[in-house]
Amino acid sequence: MRQFLARESVRRTIGVLVGATLLFAALAGTARESTRSEVKASALPAEARMTLDRIRAGGPFPYPRDGVVFSNREHLLPAKARGYYHEYTVPTPGVRSRGARRIVCGGAVATLSECYYSDDHYQSFRNIQP
Repeated sequence: MRQFLARESVRRTIGVLVGATLLFAALAGTARESTRSEVKASALPAEARMTLDRIRAGGPFPYPRDGVVFSNREHLLPAKARGYYHEYTVPTPGVRSRGARRIVCGGAVATLSECYYSDDHYQSFRNIQP
């Protein structure tokens, strides 16, 4: 009888731990999405506004990797099917490499409501508003 009760206790404990882990993961995902802020396009750095103009025009883009699929591995943007998001480099004055600044746009046609700005290489995003 003691062995049965011990096994039941272990099963319940495991069940509680699994449930708590799933709840924590769900809440963490919600918190990440809710911390995303907004920025008006007019408040972006001049280089970001020029990049937005290029995106709207469909190019040309100065960097070979501009327009590649952004996989959203950080899960900071709303979850979408692979291939939905594309990334574009925002030049950083004084930096010879691509730097850390990016604009990520979603959908077949880039609209401002589906574009996000990151100035810290995908650590955070701000939704670009018209």
